[in-house]
Amino acid sequence: MKISRIARIGAVGAAAVLALAGCAANEGGTPEGSGEPSTSTLTGSVEATGASSQEAAQQAWVAAFQTTNPDTTVNYTATGSGTGRENFLAGSSNFIGSDRAFNAEEITAGGFGSCTSDEIVEIPVYISPVAVAFNLEGVDTLNLDGATIAGIFAGTITNWNDAAIADQNPDAELPDQAIVPVHRADASGTQETFTSYLEAVAPDVWTNEASDEWPLSTGEAADGTSGVVSAITNGVGYIGFADASQTADLGQVAVEVEGEYVPYSAEAASALVAASPLEEGRSAHDLAFAVDPAAAPAGSYPIALVSYLIGCVEYEDAEVATLVKSYFEYVASPEGQDVAAEAAGSAPISDDLREKVTAAIDAIVTE
Repeated sequence: MKISRIARIGAVGAAAVLALAGCAANEGGTPEGSGEPSTSTLTGSVEATGASSQEAAQQAWVAAFQTTNPDTTVNYTATGSGTGRENFLAGSSNFIGSDRAFNAEEITAGGFGSCTSDEIVEIPVYISPVAVAFNLEGVDTLNLDGATIAGIFAGTITNWNDAAIADQNPDAELPDQAIVPVHRADASGTQETFTSYLEAVAPDVWTNEASDEWPLSTGEAADGTSGVVSAITNGVGYIGFADASQTADLGQVAVEVEGEYVPYSAEAASALVAASPLEEGRSAHDLAFAVDPAAAPAGSYPIALVSYLIGCVEYEDAEVATLVKSYFEYVASPEGQDVAAEAAGSAPISDDLREKVTAAIDAIVTE
């Protein structure tokens, strides 16, 4: 089936962010421009680093939160998930964004320098499709199955008019041109999501284990989500993967699931996550999904990023603890999730998941 033009995810303007911020009922704050002074009692500042996939959502969350709580400062720097986790261990970030949760071995090892104990809070608050995006003159969309995507990134499919691509796209005018696959140079949760997909759906083609670090020497490496998007944008014949919120101006791949080619959308990504269980053996305040792309139900988009906010159960500074807890509560709220959906095209978490997330946030000690 030929997919028409895929709907693009657009970024929200500053006015829309502030309008949504006015809906946020956080700490009794009063929306900016209402003519009434804010009643928020929150003060202080926190430092955060991590997932570049969350960047658009974080900008919107921070703008709305600080509008409602004008005496607070939340500094979020998109360093990439791997660097964020390193910073949290080193104690230089009060909280982080990460495109994967800490694994069982890392949690057992502990040593979270940002915390006064080894108990952490991990909450899934950003669910978004990972787009397979390309730059090819005259082609806006392509249909590709998992084996073909794996072959492109493994380096076994090297030309755009290869039969594996052409047979799935009989109406596309594919050039006799080399394919240049782009991957992340830095350790990235988005990269781990993508390689997990390749490993799950095409193990005979992609023979590497899922990893946040790229396992091959082929292709072109780029720093961060913005680096990948920039490389594809500036390179005709290039293809790569990135959070869908930042690929709107590029060609898009509709991915085969159960015999149907599914374009990315927040709803289709959410359908994959909704069918996935939480990992067993974790505490009630450590919520990590076990997503299996090979089990993606019909109509779902099989490359879905579940990105987390990670903080401490106990902080040395009670003001920091209170601010982190309040920020997490806002992000997980219906208002916060709507702000992210408008800004980044992410899928709001369900009410059932929000109940678990809220209980996890309650574990943060503020006294």
